[in-house]
Amino acid sequence: MQTLQHGVRGLGLLVTLNVDRFLFVGTIALTLALVSWVSLV
Repeated sequence: MQTLQHGVRGLGLLVTLNVDRFLFVGTIALTLALVSWVSLV
């Protein structure tokens, strides 16, 4: 049980440290989708 708690805490720290990267990739993907949609209209 203790190992599971440490693993979840470590995973939470990893997500906290890399949330800006996820936002960056999501923003790029959203922008590309929007540009392709606008070019079709």
